[in-house]
Amino acid sequence: MSERLLPDWGWRCILQARDTDWAASRATSFMVEGVRIDIHAGGAWNCDAPVADETARMLDLFLPWVAAPGPLTIGQLGQSLDGRIATESGASHYINGLEARTHLHRLRALVDAVVVGVGTVNADDPQLTVRHVSGPNPVRVVLDPRGRADPAAKLFTDGVARTLHLVGQTLAAPYAAQAKVAERVACRRVGLAVDERGFDPADVIALLHASDCRRVLIEGGGVTVSRFLEAGQLDRLHLLVAPMLIGSGRPGLDLPVIDKLDDALRPECRLFMCGGDSLYDLRFR
Repeated sequence: MSERLLPDWGWRCILQARDTDWAASRATSFMVEGVRIDIHAGGAWNCDAPVADETARMLDLFLPWVAAPGPLTIGQLGQSLDGRIATESGASHYINGLEARTHLHRLRALVDAVVVGVGTVNADDPQLTVRHVSGPNPVRVVLDPRGRADPAAKLFTDGVARTLHLVGQTLAAPYAAQAKVAERVACRRVGLAVDERGFDPADVIALLHASDCRRVLIEGGGVTVSRFLEAGQLDRLHLLVAPMLIGSGRPGLDLPVIDKLDDALRPECRLFMCGGDSLYDLRFR
């Protein structure tokens, strides 16, 4: 084959890797459109045919965690150069470009569950489905400790993908009266312990793992991603930075104050270009 293999081919390889049991496999060979690619646990790969540069970057970006044994939690934030994810009024469409939005949909297709806070649901009414790429829709998880979610939100009513609505334990019983409606739209509500800050991120991850959701995407908003990072529950974070200065507005990450730079988080970092945005692949553990 003289032509270089394009990103669509690489994406099909990654989807096959997604469904492989890497705890039991050190290396697996896939035949994709008549071309063999060998993928090793941990993300190393080699191919029988030349691949385009963009295809190689895609494989290098995704395979280190897709082809990793064990569960994984990855966060995602899109922001401006000055760390803003929205204006003061909440406008965020669109800080990042189409390629960054496509990347987000790829993340959704590669995980078992995507998690957002109730503020994101009420402000943006997201679908949290895979539309820009091929692949399965994840379970959509809404963190709603005080029961503030708009019941008419798409992910509670569209039936396109399963939704898990996490509410405080004291609110679980009133919601149980809606069980028949919930079953029709593939929405399940579960009570979880709440403290003054909401759910413990570790409890959320434990519940999802117990529900066979091994790979989890913490998508937003900034408060939710920050809480999971602060709690030490993120293995990786994909930070997409647009060449834009907003100057004010809502911050992305908001972590506890530190006094010394020695206390700053210093994750392993790989840098990729995603259209006009810079993609920082940060590994915390």
